[in-house]
Amino acid sequence: MAHMNKSEALRQGVLIFVFLAVLTALEFFVASAIGSVTLLAAIALVKFGLVAYYYMHIYKLNLNDQDADRRSDAYKLATNRLGLWLFLLSDTFVFGGLAVSRFNLLGLTRPPLNPTLGLIVTSVLLLSSFFMNRAEVSMEHGDRKNFILFTSLTLALGLAFVVGVLGVEWPSAIAEGVTPSVSAAGAIFFMMTGMHAFHVVTGLVFLLIILRNGARGLYSSEKHWAVEAATVYWHFIDVVWIFFYPALYLIGKLIK
Repeated sequence: MAHMNKSEALRQGVLIFVFLAVLTALEFFVASAIGSVTLLAAIALVKFGLVAYYYMHIYKLNLNDQDADRRSDAYKLATNRLGLWLFLLSDTFVFGGLAVSRFNLLGLTRPPLNPTLGLIVTSVLLLSSFFMNRAEVSMEHGDRKNFILFTSLTLALGLAFVVGVLGVEWPSAIAEGVTPSVSAAGAIFFMMTGMHAFHVVTGLVFLLIILRNGARGLYSSEKHWAVEAATVYWHFIDVVWIFFYPALYLIGKLIK
């Protein structure tokens, strides 16, 4: 993919966010009106593809120059990208195992959770990915002021997501009798959301580090690998939730 100028990159980010928002609304409608597991899975896969290609820049793995000097910055950047994606791939097996456990234990039933609350926290996380994309684009073009602004907004939304899940959803689930000690549904719900929340908190720490370093002027349009790595990791967290959200809140009949 050819390098885009700043305005084109920002417009692309808006377009992808609009697609994700529409697909998320469609997902909620399908679950409420149709209940098709196949259609919900297809929507989740499309959302994954959009985030992975446009927000996580998976195509950049093909940008390495095979003849580059191993001591060059270009070679090191290509190696760093490959290493990060290998780490994310290994982490995917953890989350994939949780998703498989959910369907193995519960089949096409789901715990009595509030789907509207699930939609709200999902929307907050998607919005945080939108702002993280803008933060990365800003740094790619040497705009430190907007990098700081959009990274700060991402941090705030990420914190809101954690509070929404741990501070609102967990007590609400417990009030409905969804607890690890009572049922498999409770155990898998708290394991899936707890493991994901742990990764969100880790991502928040990562964002705090790049925000501090960015404010100190340690990044430039030519050298900002830490910003790219934090961005890809944050979008990976979003990708995981893209699948966890329908698995927990939309797919299957409510367990009575």
